Amino acid sequence: MKHTPTIRAELDRYLQQEGMSLTQFGHIAGMNRGIVSAIVTGNKPMSVNQLDLITEAMGLPEGHFYDLFIENFIIDYPSNMRRIEPFLFRCAELDKLDSIRRVVGAIMDNLLYSPKLFEIAEELLEQGRHAAALLLYEGVAEAEKYQHSERLAICQYRIFTIQIGDDQSQNLKAAILFEPYVERLDEIDQLDALKDLANVYRSLRKWDKVEEVAKIMRAKAEIQYTLEHQQQSRKRDESSKKLSRPLFVYIAYADLLCSGSCEDKGDYHQALQYTYAYTNLDWVKETDEDTRNWISLFKSWAEGNTYVYKLLSGDVSMLNDYVQYIIASSDKVDKEMIVKLLNVMFAANRFQLDVNDILKRFEMLIDSFVQQPASDIYTYQVVPEQTTRFKYELAKYYLNRGNYPFGFKYLLDVLSKSLANNKETFFIRCIRLFEQFKQFADVRTFIKYESLVSVGQRDRLFYY
Repeated sequence: MKHTPTIRAELDRYLQQEGMSLTQFGHIAGMNRGIVSAIVTGNKPMSVNQLDLITEAMGLPEGHFYDLFIENFIIDYPSNMRRIEPFLFRCAELDKLDSIRRVVGAIMDNLLYSPKLFEIAEELLEQGRHAAALLLYEGVAEAEKYQHSERLAICQYRIFTIQIGDDQSQNLKAAILFEPYVERLDEIDQLDALKDLANVYRSLRKWDKVEEVAKIMRAKAEIQYTLEHQQQSRKRDESSKKLSRPLFVYIAYADLLCSGSCEDKGDYHQALQYTYAYTNLDWVKETDEDTRNWISLFKSWAEGNTYVYKLLSGDVSMLNDYVQYIIASSDKVDKEMIVKLLNVMFAANRFQLDVNDILKRFEMLIDSFVQQPASDIYTYQVVPEQTTRFKYELAKYYLNRGNYPFGFKYLLDVLSKSLANNKETFFIRCIRLFEQFKQFADVRTFIKYESLVSVGQRDRLFYY
């Protein structure tokens, strides 16, 4: 039988090796002799703070004994959350995820630990330690998978939001796994969950799912809005504080999402009807500054989208008005600017319009488009995806107009991004577009293209 070493034995060996007394070591470690003696003799369990002091005094790296701590004081010792909680926070601080995983595995057979681990996960999430929080949420979710509790649903929501990243196939998997848990959330929390879910499906261009989720969100938001204005003001304030946006926004945003779905189908008439719906917000009862700001945003979006849907319907006379609208908003920090210019490119490629002057006017802005910091799921998912679409439309535009250096530059960029982010649809579109114009590619461009395609075939992103 293999004997498990102990921290006490390691400390005792160190003291003998260095010829150091308990008093001397205690002075170095900042601990009194009595505590050191109790730890060495085994009369006192050790806290993670004491372990850190001992580790530092022995000249060892932070966390050196954490695996032994788990063996000695968690697995082989009666579990005590007063000892485990600070240890988990310290592991998160040092990014020792394997240690957190071991602790969760050791104690989660007992459902009594679920509430406390959930609280710790929430605090870690608040601190921005997402990887550590994810392990705890997953542990609680696994332990409570047959409980049908609201806490289980919240864990699944947190797991969903943490896992959203650049890999679109992973994002789709995360959305599919989370969606069944939405109905188990608190009725107010469901609204943000549905909004986030819709934004992920939007980034994936799964417009049928976007419309489905948006309509559910709208119906639920309308019910809550009616109830809110029937309740006393104190109750209204309590429910509103739980939301990331004013309640009416979820109703208007649902219409905006549905208009996008109609746009994707080419049904610009219906898209306009949804646009008119979120333009008319006279029914909103609130008058605070946040509400006024959101109403202003929706009116601005509606103005631009009205131009777009008329333009894409074939009324090319709208192009100049739309460009003037873009110019008027170009001095603002607007994460929708990429979408506005993308619409110009859609119209240019659809109706063979010359937009060189427009591209020249916004040249510096176009060059500045980069991956934006993730402040929410929309910014993290939809904006980068639209940037990729914009570059693809630019490639298509320049290639069709014989500007091959620019066309291939953007095409290869989109091909590379699609490969990195697992965007199969874009990857295949780029293949088709390149094949259409490959006779105009120089040797360097062709070599880079072949290299990217080879990687795509190797990773099974694309097959001939």
